[in-house]
Amino acid sequence: MTQPDYLSGIRTFYDAVAVDYAARFHDELDAKPLDRSLLAGFAELVRNAGGGPVADLGCGPGRVTAHLHRLGLSVHGVDLSPGMVALARRTHPELRFEEGTMTDLNRRDGTLGGIVTWHSIIHTPDDRLPELFAEFHRVLVTGGHALFAFQIGDGPIYLDRPLGHPVSLDFHRRKPDFVAELLAEAGLPVQARLLREPDDRGMETTPQAFLLARKQ
Repeated sequence: MTQPDYLSGIRTFYDAVAVDYAARFHDELDAKPLDRSLLAGFAELVRNAGGGPVADLGCGPGRVTAHLHRLGLSVHGVDLSPGMVALARRTHPELRFEEGTMTDLNRRDGTLGGIVTWHSIIHTPDDRLPELFAEFHRVLVTGGHALFAFQIGDGPIYLDRPLGHPVSLDFHRRKPDFVAELLAEAGLPVQARLLREPDDRGMETTPQAFLLARKQ
């Protein structure tokens, strides 16, 4: 399947920043108890439904993948960036990480017990979200859960030369109701949501949204 053109820019961006990104955010969850509680709740739901395999999509250097593994899930990571995947494999050799795209997952229909996209739908243009969510619906088992984290806002923010690297990328900030409506249309109605203010350590500048959806 031919990949959408916008994916090449995402791959280039994260290959360039991979090492510095991993160093900056490796312990991010330690200071975010609400975020950890959502991941723990998601893990419990998946385990209670039979503990099917979970995919951490847009896993980056694997910090959320490893956290879900510690919560008892059979989880693997998928990322578009070879640089990120290489870092994840070195940091967490006990886990499985693979290169791939969220838009065309290498999975049979109805084979995943859960999906996590932790700030990884933020580079998908609005008009591509319906097909992305349809792909999530395809690979989830009936009753499977999907957890989404993203920044709240109106429209994209253009980030240029992050951490001193000569790359740039759009970061799409969205209203939770907009994402929830698209998920419902894809057969993934939202079961719970959490909205929180930016953390006080200066690593976030916008409110954050978390949506938990379930395949009908």
